[in-house]
Amino acid sequence: MSAASTAKIPVEERLFSLVLALLATENGLTKNEVLSTVQGYRQRFKPGGDNANLERQFERDKDDIRDLGVPLETIESPGQAGNNQTLRYRIPRGAYELPGDITFSAEETTLLNLAAMVWREGSLSGESRRAVMKLKGLGLVSDEPVLGYAPRLRVRDAAFEPLRAALEKHSIVRFAYLKPGEAEARVRQVAPLALVQHQGRWHLNAEEPDTGITKTFLLRRIVSPISLIGKTFPAPTGDQTARALAELEEVWDSHTAEVEVVAESDAAARLHKRRGTVTLPSGALRLHYSDANIFADELAGYGPEVLVLSPPELRSAVRSRLLRTVEQHRAEQRVAATEVSNG
Repeated sequence: MSAASTAKIPVEERLFSLVLALLATENGLTKNEVLSTVQGYRQRFKPGGDNANLERQFERDKDDIRDLGVPLETIESPGQAGNNQTLRYRIPRGAYELPGDITFSAEETTLLNLAAMVWREGSLSGESRRAVMKLKGLGLVSDEPVLGYAPRLRVRDAAFEPLRAALEKHSIVRFAYLKPGEAEARVRQVAPLALVQHQGRWHLNAEEPDTGITKTFLLRRIVSPISLIGKTFPAPTGDQTARALAELEEVWDSHTAEVEVVAESDAAARLHKRRGTVTLPSGALRLHYSDANIFADELAGYGPEVLVLSPPELRSAVRSRLLRTVEQHRAEQRVAATEVSNG
């Protein structure tokens, strides 16, 4: 197998290739067709072998794509309802294209085309372009411009690239990490084992050299530059990425909340689509989450559209955020009133 085919494919390329493939097919692609042909999957696909980890990756990618607002559809084969192996996936163009009442001037169109060219040339590797050609070989030909299908991907945290470089060199790193509820960041010195994306957020799975304890750090909570301390560690054995994702998934499964949402609201539309959501007989939703503080931020963003029923600590966290927002709003009003009276 060539070095190009074994190189790790960035998540942006994999999601982009998946979106492009599912847009280019009218009848949809089966899971096996996706895994064996789409860039980012096919490099790890084993014909006739064990592809369980790859299938789990595809399931997580489907959730991430839907979270980005892409209308990914699942189609059951006639007479084989419930057979996951024959399910087909597609993205209907009509549901993903811009509304008909949105138009651009000639100048705006030119700028968008230039931006699309820069994005395409800077984001797609030669390997990705070859993957697009392979998709055309399946009869999946799209005449639409790439611009219309560029997914809205989350920006990586500043710590990502330095940590990725440290991973490749097996270098021990040092950084300041601020946990929720703590007033000051603590300096951590760890051996990076894996960088993984779970529920749209990047995490570092790492081992503390002094204790041998493995921990997971949320990249958004790293508040200092990444420093290499000049020490290296032996390359870890086994699939560290799969193990780290399994641990995060276990945390996700074990944390649930029950919330009430206002019918036909933005909160109802988004939370109903959240992976693992269950509608209870009362009409409330049971939701899974990994990090209480991040989830509290999300729920507080819906304002009065969401009422947290349980657990108590999540309910308290959301309430404190809403009260803080009210106080900030009142403070801004007081400042504005003072400026008017002094003006």
